[in-house]
Amino acid sequence: MGLRFRPVDSTFYDLFTESAQHLVTGAGLLAEMLSDTSDREDVARRMREAEHAADETTHAIVRRVNSTFVTPFDREDIYSLASGLDDVMDMMDEVVDQILLYEVKDLPTDLSAQVEVIQRCAEVTAAAMPQLQSMQSLEEYWIEINRLENAGDKNHRRTLANLFSGEYKAMEVLKLKDIVESLEGAIDAFEKVANTVEQIAVKES
Repeated sequence: MGLRFRPVDSTFYDLFTESAQHLVTGAGLLAEMLSDTSDREDVARRMREAEHAADETTHAIVRRVNSTFVTPFDREDIYSLASGLDDVMDMMDEVVDQILLYEVKDLPTDLSAQVEVIQRCAEVTAAAMPQLQSMQSLEEYWIEINRLENAGDKNHRRTLANLFSGEYKAMEVLKLKDIVESLEGAIDAFEKVANTVEQIAVKES
């Protein structure tokens, strides 16, 4: 049986870990945006900065792939993982932007539960990225993300039911539905990242 040479250079793993840490920052800012006492303009500014930092890390990964002869795993998988992590950050940035631009005064309390799911997804993802180097104990990660995604689906359905209960005016429903769908999109993006990690682990096992 042929053995696959795995480079000892940890740069890729460090960059993926850095990328996931940006998601922890973004999830924290998202939670802050939902606070009644937050300065939304300031939170949105800091989210833009965090999103820009995440983009820089993604670009660093791509540059590294393009300049490295031997990569730790398949190049297309590296691109997919980097792109997936970047997509999560973009979705969280979109939520913050929507809350600011739509000038929504009263956000449904249900949204907090969804943001808690996102924060947990970010924490679990950040903890998993360093394990890519050894490919050990990753199954717990994608199982937990799947569980969180299921919880997010339940929150999503419940929130939509509340939105259409007649409590909100039609224009508010339209604004809030966009925000609710973007939160769901962020959770789905986390699941896509977990699926990519699972595919990589299966290939490398």
